Amino acid sequence: MAAYIFRRLLLIIPTLIGILTINFLIIQAAPGGPVEQTLAQLEGLSNSAIPGSAGGGEIQSSSNSNDSNYRGARGLDPSLVAEIEALYGFDKPVHERYFQMLGNYLTFDFGKSFYSDKSVIDLIIEKLPVSISLGLWTTLLTYLISVPLGIRKAIKDGSSFDVWSSTVIIIGYAIPNFLFAILLIVLFAGGSYFDWFPLRGLTSSNFDELSLGGKIADYFWHITLPVFASVISSFATLTMLTKNSFLDEINKQYVLTARAKGLTERGVLYGHVFRNAMLLIIAGMPAALIGIFFTGSMLIEVIFSLDGLGLLGYEAVINRDYPVIFGTLYIFTLIGLLMKLVSDITYVMVDPRIDFESREQ
Repeated sequence: MAAYIFRRLLLIIPTLIGILTINFLIIQAAPGGPVEQTLAQLEGLSNSAIPGSAGGGEIQSSSNSNDSNYRGARGLDPSLVAEIEALYGFDKPVHERYFQMLGNYLTFDFGKSFYSDKSVIDLIIEKLPVSISLGLWTTLLTYLISVPLGIRKAIKDGSSFDVWSSTVIIIGYAIPNFLFAILLIVLFAGGSYFDWFPLRGLTSSNFDELSLGGKIADYFWHITLPVFASVISSFATLTMLTKNSFLDEINKQYVLTARAKGLTERGVLYGHVFRNAMLLIIAGMPAALIGIFFTGSMLIEVIFSLDGLGLLGYEAVINRDYPVIFGTLYIFTLIGLLMKLVSDITYVMVDPRIDFESREQ
């Protein structure tokens, strides 16, 4: 197993390089980068500096200059355009910027944000507590609800419990998490009915003044509605996956043999079926965790005014903040690959008969 883990860790390097390369090429082809946005703003200021002028103002010294390739640079001094390119690092050839990015990322040097005047790693660390809170609690509650419920539905397949619980699951799955979040705000956050929970933020303004117990209570008070909204959209798929996985195992021959030997239903379920049925559920855990952790929480963060990684990545794409885009992409991809390795290790812990090393030979 140690050799397999070592090989998987080595494979992370070319995988990261490949993903960064593809995204780097896509970004280069996409219009409207940070240089273009800055030039457009300067051109707008230039046009408004003198009413009725076509591009005058103090920053314009060459109104007919066509030396720049940027559409927004019309009427701007070429030296000013060159300064802006150097400011954002676009004064170098594409291949040079690419290899410089790879070299910096090997040492986790992601550079500074174009707009917030902070390093990318500082921004990620600053936003991480919110995403960790949403991701971990949502994942924990989702599995605590879905796995027992899915097992119960498999045991009671076709019963009235299975029918009405499936109805609830379908309704929960059909409602988007952001719509359910708005409904929770209307009902419980001072919208139209009750004012039981706060509307925004992860903690209160006087959080530092509270006692330890008060801080814990305040934290859970703020996180309840966002986590509940996230769980509603996540537990339906996992519940049905658990049910179908257990149903598939329950109908196999080894289960009939175990029953024929006199084992109780509980002994058959948790002694034989559970280990095999949980393999499929464990396989989807990394993808579910990463989805909830980073991408699935973006709308929840916006609605509840939670400043996390999902919101950070969204704003970086809108503003063409390339250091933040590539830095968060690098971190997300690395965590995803490591979680996939953890999933394989968990496979072996659940079922020692699985041998990944022999499969590669």
